[in-house]
Amino acid sequence: MTSQASTFAIAVPSVASPIRRHRNLAVVRAQVEPSDKSVEIMRKFSEQYARKSGTYFCVDKGVTSVVIKGLADHKDSLGAPLCPCRHYDDKAAEAAQGFWNCPCVPMRERKECHCMLFLTPENDFAGNEQAITLDEIREATANM
Repeated sequence: MTSQASTFAIAVPSVASPIRRHRNLAVVRAQVEPSDKSVEIMRKFSEQYARKSGTYFCVDKGVTSVVIKGLADHKDSLGAPLCPCRHYDDKAAEAAQGFWNCPCVPMRERKECHCMLFLTPENDFAGNEQAITLDEIREATANM
């Protein structure tokens, strides 16, 4: 499972051929981490929703950490906690529509979390915790 961090690209003119600048553009990509505020908001939300729904975090806290950071990233970039574990042709449109905003409709209706953030007790991957610290999230995602 991977986190989908926001990226942005800028074009940098090549100095090797000033006459053909428009054809020799280099693309620079930068990873942008979600804000600490959004990570904390999504951490608290996840804990509260796990308790409310009677679900548990994955036994591997790395899974939980990556998903929480992905939700925080989408909260920062889209204004909504769009599920980070799905592919979207148009993330902004999906976020505005709301079906895949966490907790998504399948989770609310059937307790089916594609991301494995909220697991029912009978799920083989369910741990016994409904809490995670900011330090655990940072540690689990430090080398990503």
